Amino acid sequence: MTNIEPVYSIEKLNFYYGEKRALSNINMDIMPRKVTALIGPSGCGKSTYLRCLNRMNDTISGTRVEGSIRLHGEDIYTAETDVVELRQRVGMVFQTPNPFPQSIFDNVAFGPRVLGLAEDKSSLEKTVEESLRKAALWDDVKDDLKQGALSLSLGQQQRLCIARVIAVQPEVILMDESTSALDPIATGHVEDLIAELKEDYTIVIVTHNMQQAARVSDFTGLFWLGELIEFNDTTEIFTRPKEELTEAYITGRMG
Repeated sequence: MTNIEPVYSIEKLNFYYGEKRALSNINMDIMPRKVTALIGPSGCGKSTYLRCLNRMNDTISGTRVEGSIRLHGEDIYTAETDVVELRQRVGMVFQTPNPFPQSIFDNVAFGPRVLGLAEDKSSLEKTVEESLRKAALWDDVKDDLKQGALSLSLGQQQRLCIARVIAVQPEVILMDESTSALDPIATGHVEDLIAELKEDYTIVIVTHNMQQAARVSDFTGLFWLGELIEFNDTTEIFTRPKEELTEAYITGRMG
């Protein structure tokens, strides 16, 4: 892996909510077309870190970042960064499915329309179909794309939200506990989808489910009280952890 350039290079990252430091001296490289899982107990900084990667924390007043987060070598926290473009390149799938109260078609078409990515109606229809196919939802909905998105099951809604992210041609997909609201069957569908999507996208997931991290990820990082305790190949983390705290957490003795 050493001769492959990382998609993200994070160095000496500190993050503050007001005076409270939520992340402390985080260093991590995120590799292309791999799944990186972030694990750790609630409140340990996983989701805060994830939102740093596309500047979603900017929407919270009083937050502050120190250190650097570089996307393909470019610092994303400079004043010159186009945050709208950044969030197109680095999409986010949230914990609870959040489709718009519109049709399935309009949900997926929303981003390409706003960003001017589709030249004409035919091009837009092609983008919607391709995105739904990539999200493994096309066969479920192809006969009625005009039906309301909120009529879908929760698992289908989450895959629709993934399709909506894919439609704007991102490089990176961030997933913040994106299966925690789903039943086991729907969770399995999303996990299978993650395995397929990493052929084309770099994926970073936050999960409380260590079995899920072991199943779907290539790399895993353990967060604890705002610190990155250990980061390594997933197999190494789960079979030969270097840190006592990592072993205690994954065996259930702590956390």
